[in-house]
Amino acid sequence: MVQCCQALFSVLRRIEPLLLLEQLGSTFFYASLQMVVKDRSVNATYPNASLSSEESQQKFISDFYMIYYLILQVAPILPAVLLAKIGDRGWRKAPVVVPLFGYLQCSLVLLLVVLFRLPLEVMFGAGTLFGLSGDFCTFWSGVMTVTSLGSTAADRSKAMMRMELLYASTGLLANLVSGHLFLMYSSSLGRGTFLLSVSTLLNLLCLIHAIVLLQVTRVSSQESDEDCQLISDASSDVPAKASGINKVNVVLFFAAAMLYVSGYDGAIDMLPTFVMKDPLNWDATLIGYGNAAGSVIVLTSFLGVVVFRRCCSDIVLILIGMMSFASGIFCMSFVKTTFMFYLARSLNMFSLIPMPTIRSLLSQQVPESSCGITLTSLQVSLKVAGLAYIPAFTKMYQRSLGWFPGFIFVLSTTLTVLGMIPISIIMCRSSQKHQQEKIHGKWRKQHCHKH
Repeated sequence: MVQCCQALFSVLRRIEPLLLLEQLGSTFFYASLQMVVKDRSVNATYPNASLSSEESQQKFISDFYMIYYLILQVAPILPAVLLAKIGDRGWRKAPVVVPLFGYLQCSLVLLLVVLFRLPLEVMFGAGTLFGLSGDFCTFWSGVMTVTSLGSTAADRSKAMMRMELLYASTGLLANLVSGHLFLMYSSSLGRGTFLLSVSTLLNLLCLIHAIVLLQVTRVSSQESDEDCQLISDASSDVPAKASGINKVNVVLFFAAAMLYVSGYDGAIDMLPTFVMKDPLNWDATLIGYGNAAGSVIVLTSFLGVVVFRRCCSDIVLILIGMMSFASGIFCMSFVKTTFMFYLARSLNMFSLIPMPTIRSLLSQQVPESSCGITLTSLQVSLKVAGLAYIPAFTKMYQRSLGWFPGFIFVLSTTLTVLGMIPISIIMCRSSQKHQQEKIHGKWRKQHCHKH
């Protein structure tokens, strides 16, 4: 009995229970937010815009998400850097604990909005506080740091993959039940009260776990960090630079990343609004199922990396992922039924492969001392790009509602295809360099034989 208690306590001190609680709480929160926004849009009116009832609802929903997403793009930048520095100075739990305060206050504020019929604009303040707490990016970086410290260099990749699989699997299950929970006990207190109460409780338990139970352990290892890269150099078409910066490749990777993220996030951010209008007009249950499809894509992308890496280089992996997203989101332009929606999303099964692979290859184009600043610069560049594509996609969606609501998905496809061009150029440059090195090697070998 004592041994069982000790084993249970040791499990509770690991990062996995915290990750499970956080994913459940945040998934329930975002599912509730979607439905609360939809409920509030019913009474939306724009007298000066001469819009129909459905167009007014769509404008209300898309405008809300535009402002909310813009806040989440800008607010976390400086706090994320500060929390990363604090974590590097030994306070490893700080990048994990602080964002959890943001998650807790977000779910609590939304619960108060539902209970007391507060204006939905209150969520902009909650979103700002969430951003100032570091947002999900800081939390995930903190989780990966704790995971890395608790594993050897040889096992680090597997440990990180386990975290990603746990997070995706939990998100899948949470999304499947979120719609049903949203409709429970909603007659008197307001729709979503039960789900938001559960979300708030889970976020509170998660925060307590992080402060009281979570233990950061460091496993010493004599192995080099180079042995534990998630994507090894041997599988890459792009040669790593021992010293100096491959400026051309860096610029091309930056261009590809910005184009792909603009197309990907621009379209995915509009999906919640798109599925709430006719002809789909989803309710809470179907919205939960639709969000679950996104969690499945995390799993299929992971499996795609495992399978394709046996026969494909990293550059080809990026192109496969981009083609997967472009084909699926193009089909989304013509979706009229729920079945067609899932068919289009199934084509996106490898769409999450490109960005982690781009980051890995980008880190190989600069010296180790410049790796951190390079990846940080990429993240800041993507945040800046978000200030452009978020309002652009929103306004184009609103203006195309009357004639072709799927136009933004065609635009997303175009940006994704454009993003494939820099990657193709890198592949051609790498191929030429390999051929030159092969010819040079043969010449040196013949020259040595003559002497």
